[in-house]
Amino acid sequence: MSATARKSAPNAEDIRARKGGGPLVSLTAYTTPMARFMDAHCDIVLVGDSVGMVLHGMASTLSVTMEMMIMHGQAVARGLSSAMMVIDMPFASYEEGPALAFRNAARLMNETGAAAVKLEGGVEMEETIRFLVKRGIPVMAHIGLTPQSVNTLGGYKVQGRDDAADQIMADAKAIERAGAFSVVLEKVPASLADRITAEISVPTIGIGASAGCDGQILVVDDMLGFFTAFKPKFVKRFADLGDAAEAAIAEYAAEVRARSFPAPEHVFADQAPAKKGTANKGTGK
Repeated sequence: MSATARKSAPNAEDIRARKGGGPLVSLTAYTTPMARFMDAHCDIVLVGDSVGMVLHGMASTLSVTMEMMIMHGQAVARGLSSAMMVIDMPFASYEEGPALAFRNAARLMNETGAAAVKLEGGVEMEETIRFLVKRGIPVMAHIGLTPQSVNTLGGYKVQGRDDAADQIMADAKAIERAGAFSVVLEKVPASLADRITAEISVPTIGIGASAGCDGQILVVDDMLGFFTAFKPKFVKRFADLGDAAEAAIAEYAAEVRARSFPAPEHVFADQAPAKKGTANKGTGK
């Protein structure tokens, strides 16, 4: 997209106003180049704490720090001009109470330029979300499977089946009351996601939820095939770039070992070649 054709980035109220409209498109990003690739195509780019697993090889998101989120947030911000940037609050940066959450949310936004923060939790986070929103911090909520609670949830399991659906619905109503401008629904049954989408006034963004949600999000390294340690059921690989990258690296290694790379066109001569039209300059010939 040309510079003159770029749209301005949406804000929290713009996203809220998309409820029931055309689906919102969202992906995670952690680096400047990837942010540039998705800027013209996404409404929301999330700097996710999934960076810990995807780029840093961590076993979960629990060890991701504020400093890591700020570093990756700054990188992503350099690649965006059309998409809204939202940044995850890492584990232990908000659960203790509203005041701590405000300090850390304000720091994340101030140091990265993010337009909003995302935090996990429903009913138990209602007071905190309300506190942040009243003080100028737009909040995207995240309910259903909340990866920062993986140890208490007993793993990365589907949430909200059978009687547990009432709790997920209560979480959705709580974050709506608190003033969140949107909510991520992760790994919940499609029928429950559809009910929540119909009953709350803010956009729902599904990941392993339902095509009926107001939008969708995926981890970019999952959908591009870069992250291959495991593949959740809800991930569609739109490319297999991990395989392509490994094949290219193998070809490079083979050419280096065969001394066919670098070839003559990749190395430099002792003298720079003469520029065209200057070989006889000053001789009169």
